[in-house]
Amino acid sequence: MSSIAHSIADSPLMFLFVRIMITTLFWSEVFLGLINFNAFAGAVQRVGLPCPRFVAAGAIVLQGVASFLIITDFNQWGWYGAGALSIFTLLTIPFGHAFWRCSEPRRTQELHFVLEHISLVGGLLLLIMIFWMNSGITPV
Repeated sequence: MSSIAHSIADSPLMFLFVRIMITTLFWSEVFLGLINFNAFAGAVQRVGLPCPRFVAAGAIVLQGVASFLIITDFNQWGWYGAGALSIFTLLTIPFGHAFWRCSEPRRTQELHFVLEHISLVGGLLLLIMIFWMNSGITPV
């Protein structure tokens, strides 16, 4: 692993800062979802998912618990949180950002969201590798 990754992994404050930054989108969604749950459930309904209030509540809980695990690395489960958010983020693409179904200019806007989501997943996967490195697991 590069010396930059080692520097981040070896500095508790820097690693905490990275974990907080990479989860900002998710815990901000938790707070916004709690503040305006009906709008959040409405967005779930608009993308056609069943049981929108249940799905919205599940998304809020998942994002909150996974972000907590990443930020605190509780019981060395931070990598589980990063994995869960990676899967969650990838699943939002076909449901919430299906750019291939849109016409311009919305198609380009949704494609940008997809590319941002893929970049975020890349960061979460790097975070998993750092968690593994810190716990003595050697990534393949």
